[in-house]
Amino acid sequence: MNDSRVLVAGEALIDLFPTSEGPIAEAETLKREAGGAPANVAVALSRLGHPPFLWTRLGDDPFGEHLASVLTAEDVREDFLERDDDRKTAHTLVGEDETGDQSFTFFADETATFAMEPDTVDDETLAEVEWVHAGGVSLFTEPARTATLDLLERANEHGCTVSFDPNTRPDLWPDETVLVETLERALGIADVVKTDQEDLSVLVEAADEDAVAEAVLDMGPHTVLLTRGGEGAMARATADAPWGPAEAEFKGYDVDVVETTGAGDAFVAGTITALGLQQVGLAEALRYASAVGGLATTATGAMAGLPTAADVEALVAGDHGE
Repeated sequence: MNDSRVLVAGEALIDLFPTSEGPIAEAETLKREAGGAPANVAVALSRLGHPPFLWTRLGDDPFGEHLASVLTAEDVREDFLERDDDRKTAHTLVGEDETGDQSFTFFADETATFAMEPDTVDDETLAEVEWVHAGGVSLFTEPARTATLDLLERANEHGCTVSFDPNTRPDLWPDETVLVETLERALGIADVVKTDQEDLSVLVEAADEDAVAEAVLDMGPHTVLLTRGGEGAMARATADAPWGPAEAEFKGYDVDVVETTGAGDAFVAGTITALGLQQVGLAEALRYASAVGGLATTATGAMAGLPTAADVEALVAGDHGE
C-alpha cells in the first residue's frame, strides 16, 4: 500500500520570466522557472510534508529534463510522471501587460504536456488515495481533457474527495461553447472548488462573491473557496461537506510580496492539507491555506516561495491576519 494520500493531475511546464521590469514584450532576457498549476500544488504539498503522486507528461527535451529533476528533488512521487519521445514540453511567458497586470502567454499546442491519455492512473491507486486534485488548464485540448475528466469521475467512484481549480484561460479555448460545457462537467464532478470572483465569469453571471459561491455550490460541489488576492479569502460549505455546513472569511496575512505567480496553487495545497489531511474546520483551514498562499508570494517563481509546514505554523502562530 502506498503512503501518499493525495494525487494531483495536470501540467508541469516552464514559466519564463523577464529579468527586468516593464512589459514582457520589451524584455531582453528571460529566467526559467518550473511551473504549471498542478505541479505547483504537488510541490507545495511535498514541502508541507505530504509528498503526493503527480500525474503529468513531459517532453524528451531540456525543459522536460529540468522539470523532472525539480520534481524529483522536491520528493514528488514519480509513479505517474510520463516522458514523451515525440512531443516537446510546454512553456509560458509570465510578465506584465501594457496596463501593468500580470499576463500569461502559453506555448502549449501539440505538446507532450497536454497529451495525457485516459486510464494512465490505475484503479488500485485511486482506491488507496483519499484526495484527487486537477486544474482547468489541462482541459482546453484533447486528449488531456478526456483523460482528466475520466480520472476525476473514477476518483469520485472510489470515494476520493475531488477538488478542482478552474484556472480559466479563455484565450486557450477556441470554442467558448466547449469551455462552458467542460467547466460545467468538471464542476459537477468536484466536491471542493477553489476559484475567485472573475475566474468563472464565462459561466457564472454574478455581481458579488456570495452569488458566485452560491452558483458554484448549486452546480454540485459541497465546498467553494474564493480567493481575493491580497485581500484574503472566503469559503462556504453545505451540509454535505464533512466540515459543513460552514461559512468563513479571512483578510489575509501581512507578507512582503515579491511576485504572485503560484499563490493560488499554494492556497490549494494548503486547503488540501488542512481539510483533507489535518481534517480541521473550514475557518481554520482558510487561515492555514491563506498562510501557505501568502508565503508563496515572497519570491519570484511559482515554486521558489513555497513554504514548509514550519514556515506556515510560524506565520499562523504570529496571528498577523484578521
